[in-house]
Amino acid sequence: MDLQEFKWTRKPKNYVVYDNKITINTEPHTDLWQRTYYHFRNDNAPVLQMETNEKFFSFVVKTDFRESYHRFDQCGIVVYLDSESWLKASVEYENNDIQHLGSVVTNGGYSDWATTEIPAEIKTMWYRLSRREDDFRIECSTDGKSFSQMRICHLTKADGLIRFGIYACSPEDSSFKAEFTDFNLTKCVWEPHDGQQPDNE
Repeated sequence: MDLQEFKWTRKPKNYVVYDNKITINTEPHTDLWQRTYYHFRNDNAPVLQMETNEKFFSFVVKTDFRESYHRFDQCGIVVYLDSESWLKASVEYENNDIQHLGSVVTNGGYSDWATTEIPAEIKTMWYRLSRREDDFRIECSTDGKSFSQMRICHLTKADGLIRFGIYACSPEDSSFKAEFTDFNLTKCVWEPHDGQQPDNE
């Protein structure tokens, strides 16, 4: 992938784009969240994405967050269309024992969070994002070879041109260096469903 094709939404103060690696130093009090449960709207995390009209593809990236040490520090993949329509997947630091591997999907200005606990010793994670028109599948892997499904979801505004890529943020008063490598864009590896046929709508 040509990383020079990626464009910023909210460029951070400190970052480096190499030929095959991107580093982002997060800034305190940056986040993505809309309304649900917490009743606040945070929309200031730096997002680096490329555009595509391709309706069927898979995107893989490896994240390294070994320098994260503060609650909610996170970095991962993102499809950010606007403040009220986006998805993200990441590992969020919690404490010395656990972290939260999770995903957030936001439609119509309301976010939902699906998460599971993983050991705090894990400091790298691969993600694979697959698109089939306006539906998406998010997968994760600890070795970049064997991927496990995290989520299947829909974005109501993803019917044509979309943007996808990476993000990193620190919602509380902290900062860390996030590293992204092993970028790869391929044909869609998420096969069509081979069971019950679609309804006639």
